[in-house]
Amino acid sequence: MNKLVKGIVEFRKNALPSYREKFARLALGQSPDTLFIACSDSRVVPNLFASTDPGDLFVVRNVGNLIPACGGDGHSSADESEAAAIEFALMNLKVSDIVVCGHSQCGAMHAIIEGREKVAAPNLRAWLRHGEPSLGKLSNGNGASPLNRPDRLSQLNVLQQIEHLRSYPVVKDRLANGSVALHGWWFELTTANVYAFEEDAGSFVLIDEEEAERILARMRTATSQINPLSASPLRPAP
Repeated sequence: MNKLVKGIVEFRKNALPSYREKFARLALGQSPDTLFIACSDSRVVPNLFASTDPGDLFVVRNVGNLIPACGGDGHSSADESEAAAIEFALMNLKVSDIVVCGHSQCGAMHAIIEGREKVAAPNLRAWLRHGEPSLGKLSNGNGASPLNRPDRLSQLNVLQQIEHLRSYPVVKDRLANGSVALHGWWFELTTANVYAFEEDAGSFVLIDEEEAERILARMRTATSQINPLSASPLRPAP
């Protein structure tokens, strides 16, 4: 708390003047283009490594960047918080992209590998069940990688949570009409590098200048297919 309180004073003195106009505009409403789903880990700071400003990202953070699958009735199979955020981001904010971002040295992945039945905290133990399908893929031999098992599980978990996202009717509908795209990212703590999953390569690829251009080119292509008259990112009509 000491650092937190002093940081607020520091922000008021040195940073707030340059942000005052931006926050005045944001007070009138938000229009982020991306729903960013990340782990609660204090070492993972999306606004820092993605150089984003207030209002750019609609962020959901929880232990293990997990998304409970949606049931056949259209309701989340667990806590409704993540489901509510997904629905709000797509139906109200009209985001065009959803990023699921895992990271290295993830405590949730370690706990899943070691067996969540060993976790003493009852709610945490129950919550981690949403990551167990990823463990099944690792155990089935789909985790061949130079990474250690927890880090490889973390990458597989990103892909598994994207599959959980696909189970939501609101996501299915927007994938079908091309108004939203799903992305799997992975943050490596030691180097602060960010990797994106590439379907063609079947692996996570470092987001450097070349990879960034590939991602942006796909987005431009997708936009032109939705609206051939527009070369800029298209936001779905309300």
